[in-house]
Amino acid sequence: MRHSWRSLLFRKYPRSSLITPAHASHHHFQVHSSSPSLRSFNSLHTSSLQVHFVGLKNPINSKILTARNFSSEPLIEPKKDADHCFLISDIFTKFTDVNDITKELELNSVVINHELVLKVLKSLESSPDPARRFFDWVLERDSERLSSKAYNLMLGITGVNGSVEEFWALVETMKKKGYGMSKGARDKVVEKFEKEGLKSDLEKLKAVFATVSVDNSVEKIGLRVSRIVRNQVWEEDVEQHIKDLNVAFSSNLVKIVLENLAMEPMKALIFFRWIEENGLFKHDESSYNAMARILGREDCIDRFWKVIDEMRSNGHEMEEETNVKVFGRFMKRKMIKEAVDLYEFAMAGANEPSVRCCTFLLKKIAVSKELDMNLFSRVIRIFIGNDYVLTDSMLNAVLKSLTSVGRFGECNKVLKEMKEGGFVASGNLQSKIAFRLSSAGNNDKVSEFVDHMEASGSNLDYRAWASLIEGHCASGDLEGASDCFQNMIEKEGVSNAGYAFESLVNAYCCKDRMIDASKLLHQYVHHHQLEPWHTTYKVLISKLLVQDGFTDALNLLDLMKNHGFPPFVDPFIKYVSKFGTGDDAIAFMKATTSKMFPSTSVVLRLFKAFFKAGRHVEAQDFLSKCPRYVRNHADVLNLFCSMKGGKNTASAVMAV
Repeated sequence: MRHSWRSLLFRKYPRSSLITPAHASHHHFQVHSSSPSLRSFNSLHTSSLQVHFVGLKNPINSKILTARNFSSEPLIEPKKDADHCFLISDIFTKFTDVNDITKELELNSVVINHELVLKVLKSLESSPDPARRFFDWVLERDSERLSSKAYNLMLGITGVNGSVEEFWALVETMKKKGYGMSKGARDKVVEKFEKEGLKSDLEKLKAVFATVSVDNSVEKIGLRVSRIVRNQVWEEDVEQHIKDLNVAFSSNLVKIVLENLAMEPMKALIFFRWIEENGLFKHDESSYNAMARILGREDCIDRFWKVIDEMRSNGHEMEEETNVKVFGRFMKRKMIKEAVDLYEFAMAGANEPSVRCCTFLLKKIAVSKELDMNLFSRVIRIFIGNDYVLTDSMLNAVLKSLTSVGRFGECNKVLKEMKEGGFVASGNLQSKIAFRLSSAGNNDKVSEFVDHMEASGSNLDYRAWASLIEGHCASGDLEGASDCFQNMIEKEGVSNAGYAFESLVNAYCCKDRMIDASKLLHQYVHHHQLEPWHTTYKVLISKLLVQDGFTDALNLLDLMKNHGFPPFVDPFIKYVSKFGTGDDAIAFMKATTSKMFPSTSVVLRLFKAFFKAGRHVEAQDFLSKCPRYVRNHADVLNLFCSMKGGKNTASAVMAV
């Protein structure tokens, strides 16, 4: 049958697995201007404008010529077009060297699309040299960004500010591309020619405009063809009508027709197949991508895969603009599996998606209705299979997504898959995960996390252990925290256990279990040679004294002394002066020093505290039990003499 392919258009094409040719390496390639006439009109064009697109595999490289990065999130565009327009205009005004221009655009992550090209040219209307540089720069790198509108803007700039020869050279270039001259561009140049008295050029301009006007531009022709296809049922009359237009189909024209048929994908596909079958046009990368953008939707998914597989088998690549548009559509409609298929297809090509795309896809899988670990694992394998490395920031982004849907407990599954990809979380991230799991009170998940880290060959460091203990404490599970500390000591030793132990002591104190905390401290000091922090001793002593644990507090004072810490006397003085006896005061004095008795200054502080508390009898009792050199000390005698009845007291002291 002549049109046997038509019967296939409405069949479904099963695509159980994505088959893409392996791309073992990514080569440099050059883009040269194919228009000699344009070279002659542009005085800035040199052979040095041959630009190498290098390192597309490197996720850090800016992809200047792409419509946007491979992501469906709003952050695809790093800045608003208005900001980029000003920035680009400024760069092409300040710099003349191509390398300098490229470097500045890369540093500012500039993304150039068709709309931005038009805005920049409009902003440079009164600056012909920067406009020429910009126009030629885009022409060398991605001429598809230069539409009939862009050429007409440049034509107006050239006609008003350039030489007559330059203007006519550009007109010839436009004619070869099938672009007409717009009325706006003509009017600007007519005014210039009239002002300078260029009568012959003025007549020539009017003749050219009459024969090659904007009505015959590629946009207008494309609109006519698309209307013929759209407004009738496809049959031989439609085909003949298109042939009667006597149109020479170019890549740009086919693209315009297809874009105008975007709302009717089946008619677009019929037209797409027909023009090649009839020898009117051999599809290239641009037309394949235009067709793929139209078919990349839920109700055309089988045909979409058929077209892009065919495109690659014919040696063409999917443009990043296509990736972005179709990927975004899949994400919006929650077609996660299809998005993963597309990601795999794109990663096997020359225009690899950015690292952000992988992260975005993993996040979307994490927040899906069901956490599909097969898809998650598949994305990981694709990513690392292209020589990329998983990072902490990627895992952190996924964990945030899990948290947003109340699914943080599934983090162990994520960690396991990322471990298979050669990734081990840093100590800082381990600490965050440890705290989140233990504070949730799910001990099974905690044990699984610890086992996973040990199995990965990266045992938890002391900070992660401390976070586990803090998490248990936050959930009120003191026994779990104690067990966790015991495990930490057994696996890591006591050299870095100070912070974790202080957290444990604070948690016990918050539960008014100071005595238990004191027992733990003695246990780990005596059996494991733990050296608690100075602050740990101070907190626990203060808390014990509040609970009338004077004896336990004194025992800690002895340990502090053994660990070389200065005596912590303030809470003892406050406690003994209010509640203690003379014997308590003596016991405290002896515990503060390794000598027989502390300095007189400490003794004086306690005497003053007794008097301030109005406990003169206890002060006298304490004095009577002090060594003779203390009782006879002039400062002590003066203190007692200053009190009421001081003389009698002093006499009594002297008699002792």
